[in-house]
Order: sequence, then structure tokens, then C-alpha cells
Amino acid sequence: MIYEYEGKTEKDAIEKAAQELGLEKDQFDVEILETQKGSLFKKGYVKIRVHPVDSQDHVVGECEGSVPNVTTRAQNPSLVANPMPQNEFEQKIVEFVKSMITKMGYDVAVEVMFREDKKIGIKLTSSSSPILIGRKGKNLDAMQLLTNVYAGHLGNEDMRIILDSENYRIRREESLVRLAYVTADKVRQSRTSVLLEPMNPYERRLVHTTLNDIPDIETKSEGDGLYKQVRVIFKGVR
Repeated sequence: MIYEYEGKTEKDAIEKAAQELGLEKDQFDVEILETQKGSLFKKGYVKIRVHPVDSQDHVVGECEGSVPNVTTRAQNPSLVANPMPQNEFEQKIVEFVKSMITKMGYDVAVEVMFREDKKIGIKLTSSSSPILIGRKGKNLDAMQLLTNVYAGHLGNEDMRIILDSENYRIRREESLVRLAYVTADKVRQSRTSVLLEPMNPYERRLVHTTLNDIPDIETKSEGDGLYKQVRVIFKGVR
């Protein structure tokens, strides 16, 4: 099931969702749908969509995961642990990913990139990395989805598997943050709105969060399916 909630802030909406669903905050994923800054005559609010992690919607949204950046890895060396599988589950995941890509006709070396609570990063090294990544990372997302479905069949539905190659996900996040700020400036100058490219839930949330504190800008998601678009809107300072 998917649930939607509103609150004065993102934190308020998340706390409301946790209370009404009877779940801990780490038991569901949050997608920001719309933000509205408060003004003298209008109350601000944040609208979110909640995906409980024990439902099928968690499988659909597996492309939401991110990779710890360089600073995070430096501050927490345990994240870049032994690249070799440390248990049967990790071994099966590595073998599954390697077999999947090999059957696609591409060479690949697969190793563990990082380990976090309920999350494992898998690094793909291949001479065909651009193909494995695909346009806007869609091939990488598709393989990641299949890997997480397989992890669920192994009895680890609560474990997220993040696939990355050539540090694509970190570069993509940095690119989206820059895009968000550039678009906000463009919208402010034109006094209109701009509809961004289709993005997965994690990427959309990154854009929403990046622009959330800019007083004269608001954002909302538009479209259907997994890959929706974010509209960046100029609302002026009231």
C-alpha cells in the first residue's frame, strides 16, 4: 500500500505518518510530492508519499537508494569494508549480479563496495560500464530492481542492494543538485515554472529537498508511474 500525508514541515509529515501507521521511521520510504512555503496569508505545508518497506512498493522503489559519498566514507572507514563477500547472502548476491550481466553478454567484476545497516553496495567494474549504466542510469536501476527482488526471494526483503558503476550514483546526485539550483535561478528570472526530466523517487526527493528552503520557489511531482517529473515553480516572496 501507498499512503500520503501532509504536515507543516517534512519532519511533521513523517512523524504523522509513523504515528498513524504504527511504524518506526526506518520502516518506510518517504517521497516528497510537494512543498509550499508559508507566508503572511498562507500556511506552508509539505506533502509526502509513504512506501512501507515490507510491501511490494518497496521493491518497486529500490532505485531510490544512494551511495555514501567520499566524505562519508572517509569519516566512517567501516563503510568501505572487505570487498569480498562475508557471508552466504552476500556471496549469492554477487554471483547473481555477475551471472545476470554475463548472460547479457558483458564482462564484469563484481565486489562489495560498502556495508550499512540494511544496505549493501555492489560495485560493477566493466569495459562496458556506459551500457550497464544506461541513459540516466535506467539500466543500472533495472538491474538493481532485479537484484533486490532476488534478495527478497532469499528471505532478505528488508535488505537494500545498491548497484553502482564508475561512481555514477554519486556523480548523478551532484549533477541533480546543480540542476536544481540552476533551474531555480531560471524560474526566478522568468517568473514561470520549469518541468524537469523524468526521475526515479530518490532523485525527485533530492531535488525537492535541495530547493525546500528557498522562500520564493516551490516544487511538486507530476505524472504517473515510477519515473515522474518535478516541476519547479516561482511563487515570489509574499
